[in-house]
Amino acid sequence: MPAARRPSAQVLLARLTARARLRHLQVLVSVGDLGSFKRAAESVGLTQPAVTHVIGDLERLLGTPLFHRHARGATPADAARALMPVARRMLAALAEGAEVVSAQMAHADGVVRLAATASALGGLLPRLLPAFSAAAPQVQVLVTQAEADLYNDLVARAEVDAVACRRPSVLPQGWLFHALRRDALGVVCAPGHPLARRRRVTQAELAKETWLVPPAGSLARRGLDDWAEAQGWMPRLAPVIARALPLTWALLQQQRALTLVPLGVVQQLLDARQLVHLRVDRAWPLDDLGLLMPAERQGAAAARLLAYAQAPGAWHDD
Repeated sequence: MPAARRPSAQVLLARLTARARLRHLQVLVSVGDLGSFKRAAESVGLTQPAVTHVIGDLERLLGTPLFHRHARGATPADAARALMPVARRMLAALAEGAEVVSAQMAHADGVVRLAATASALGGLLPRLLPAFSAAAPQVQVLVTQAEADLYNDLVARAEVDAVACRRPSVLPQGWLFHALRRDALGVVCAPGHPLARRRRVTQAELAKETWLVPPAGSLARRGLDDWAEAQGWMPRLAPVIARALPLTWALLQQQRALTLVPLGVVQQLLDARQLVHLRVDRAWPLDDLGLLMPAERQGAAAARLLAYAQAPGAWHDD
């Protein structure tokens, strides 16, 4: 007999649109993550037979098995592995939507959906948002971390009201950047490092130290490589290359090492004296930190945040 014809993507989309429910997606992700129908049932508040029925219903819609059942539980089949990332994004978007609606209902003056890069989270928002919240307690600010490759998508889909970031090299169409704070690369170390007590650190001293560096292609890595090359010395690199700030901080505390980093990223650690900014004979100015916002059709809450951020002396102490 001829093999059954596989449904096209358009047919599958029509089936899912007409008959799939959010519960299907929730159970799919839960079974895939936990590897067990029983544990998935406990996590979503259903009985195990109900979870089995939901997965069976979704398998019939798609026309293919989603899990390989075995004595130890369930392993996702190829179709489940392909569908689970999409289901996670849909569930996350639904949760974000519920958060926005709830905030709008609870806050009379509106909600600001704000995406923020690591530099803005460290060097801009910790001072701006507490002061703004005290001045405008009826405005809810929902903050999501997103680097440039992600916030561009959020901007394109109009899923945020503003982005706290460094000045983009190319502005999205219809958006303006409002500069609020300067930033620069700086050499930092742990308070216990021998150079931390020096008023000025020389090139010769820096050349002898071990450097913890971020991945190739980053602003800090390019800055360190260009600086060392210009001065004629080769940095001695630590064996760990880290992008995550908590790991960088931990490594600096436990090793005699320096790193070059945007000061905005580590501003909170500098303020708390968990890191020390060394004074060296070199400056690395970076593009300003600020708010990227639509040129027109700003919401009232977002416009209020921008007006407060631009008010002289309203929130910054430097």
